[in-house]
Amino acid sequence: MKRILLLGRNGQVAWELRRTLAPLGEVIALDRHSSPSVDLASIDTLAPAIRAFRPDTIVNAAAYTAVDKAEEEPQQAEQINAIAPAVMAEEAEKLGALLVHYSTDYVFSGDAATPYREEDPLDPQSIYGHSKLAGEQAIVSSGASYLILRTAWVYGARGHNFLLTMLRLMKEREQLGVVDDQIGSPTWSRLIAEATAQILAQQFKGQQQQGIYHLTCAGQTSWYGFACKIRDLGLQWGLLDNKAALVNPIGSEAYPTPAKRPAYSVLNNDKLKNTFGLQLPDWQQALELCMESLAG
Repeated sequence: MKRILLLGRNGQVAWELRRTLAPLGEVIALDRHSSPSVDLASIDTLAPAIRAFRPDTIVNAAAYTAVDKAEEEPQQAEQINAIAPAVMAEEAEKLGALLVHYSTDYVFSGDAATPYREEDPLDPQSIYGHSKLAGEQAIVSSGASYLILRTAWVYGARGHNFLLTMLRLMKEREQLGVVDDQIGSPTWSRLIAEATAQILAQQFKGQQQQGIYHLTCAGQTSWYGFACKIRDLGLQWGLLDNKAALVNPIGSEAYPTPAKRPAYSVLNNDKLKNTFGLQLPDWQQALELCMESLAG
């Protein structure tokens, strides 16, 4: 039996990973509330836990994801998103373990007009993006075996995300203004977890691949387009009623944020398909599956 150490327990991706990784081996899921406790903001707890469990694979689904707050807490973001992954990579290298780590479209500038490939120039525009890039670089230079999976616009049935926020606001308000000039690919957390499990299954069978891969749903839309689809499906599945808020498009300048958001976050997933034979469905199909599951 493979031993998989999952860092993060109840985040929207980690919660799904606890289920999708279970058939592959013994999954040990730790966070700051578990016993033993592992807090990525306190590095002293990290290396001892890895050494105690001696995993074959470390999956890091924990991160500092408060993009705007990171502008006020750069050291905290760096600690969790850069220094902690560096420690994981160092310990993985000593154990001969594989490290799976999740990164983000924020490592790019967001100024492109075609989907970003893994090898495209990196130019983060926020503290969060810089901290995630530093984590990637630390892993790549560590000498450990690694898989870095970049994803974007992640949502799910748990945690804090755009889908759940929209469903709540659509019940509370008569109208909503949603940004229509930022483009990306909404990606369901469950599909990220399922793809991760399939990638690891191939690794465990002897297909030893490593590197950086993009992992998002197909297609693209704006936050406004995403919100409109949420409203349509919410009405269809009975998650909203006919009093649900109307959705209006606005420009980014009408919704200023401390951290600059990428105008274009679409990632090219060809490398993932060509290497592992995996391709996530179109974002609209994935959203319908997610909302069907929410409707019970």
